[in-house]
Amino acid sequence: MAEESDLEKTEEPTGRRIEQAREKGQVPHSRELGTFLILVVAAMTLWLMGGWFMARTLDLTRRAFTVEPRYFLEPGMMLPRLAEISGDALLLFSPLLGLLILAALMPPFFLNAWVFAPNALVPDLKRLNPMTGLGRMVSWSSLMELGKAVLKATLVGGVAVLLIWKERDEIFGLLAEPLESGLAHAGEMIVFSFLMLVLTLLLVVAADVPFQIWQYYDKLKMTKEEVKQEMKEMMGDPHVKGRIRSLQMQAARRRMMQAVPQADVIVTNPTHYSVALIYKAGMVAPKVVAKGVGEVAMKIREIAAEHAVPTLEAPPLARALYKHADLDAEIPGGLYNAVAEVLAYIYQLARWRETGGNYPMPPRSLPVPPELVPEPA
Repeated sequence: MAEESDLEKTEEPTGRRIEQAREKGQVPHSRELGTFLILVVAAMTLWLMGGWFMARTLDLTRRAFTVEPRYFLEPGMMLPRLAEISGDALLLFSPLLGLLILAALMPPFFLNAWVFAPNALVPDLKRLNPMTGLGRMVSWSSLMELGKAVLKATLVGGVAVLLIWKERDEIFGLLAEPLESGLAHAGEMIVFSFLMLVLTLLLVVAADVPFQIWQYYDKLKMTKEEVKQEMKEMMGDPHVKGRIRSLQMQAARRRMMQAVPQADVIVTNPTHYSVALIYKAGMVAPKVVAKGVGEVAMKIREIAAEHAVPTLEAPPLARALYKHADLDAEIPGGLYNAVAEVLAYIYQLARWRETGGNYPMPPRSLPVPPELVPEPA
């Protein structure tokens, strides 16, 4: 049962899942909203500018059907005349066309679905699968589309019948009106009826938009296993991260061991700690080039012995350096005096090896502040 529940898509889509879907061009969309916006913009434009369109359309029609005699004498001028009339017609209706184009581009903004996804332009042969198409025909989405079609037909048909019944007297009265005033009156009635029919579709849009948004997020729902896998991908697989961390530590350890031969001295606690120090001209303070505990400490000592790097047993100082000094960083100010005595001994030891004489005595009591010395491990 637990395995079955892990395979059920019960989890809400994560932000990454939604973003991946948007990159593929998968966004919520409502054809009803697009149709409504185009129709309502057209209806409102005709309602507000109908008189302007009518007057200029009549003028353009008169010009188009007025043929001057010279066109009969020069047939070659007919084509430029047609182009001129067509250009004037296009210019006349350009405000309406521009508003319709704008209305067609608006639905994605209302649904927060405006994306540029080149992946959506790639042909998908799966869409040609007849079994997939048959499945879409009997899906819940198809039933919803059928319901919307029935609802639209019922609403639009019902409102149309009511409008015709309400305006029946005015419709029959058009027969008694003069031609010009009758056409204007008929145009007003048609535009008003068209606007009322379009506004009726607002009910369909109010039902369709929430359904499309719900369906979109429902399709993106994830199983618990998918959520876990995504978290692993985002946070990193613990096993992979552990392996990477291990490799990084090995690489850092190799670099650290390569720096041991250049050290001036190895300060040790004979049982646990080893810290390699270096001090060159121009440095503000000595630096720690290697440090370790346990097996790493023993390895530092082995490399130091191979390259004749002097070693000094100073347990409090070794523990303090290991605890408070970072790798490849200068030692803390509180340990300056103690490290200075160690380096002085190392320089004396180097001079003794070159010139001989009395063997220098190693420092016995180094001035290490008690608060910097951790408890022995």
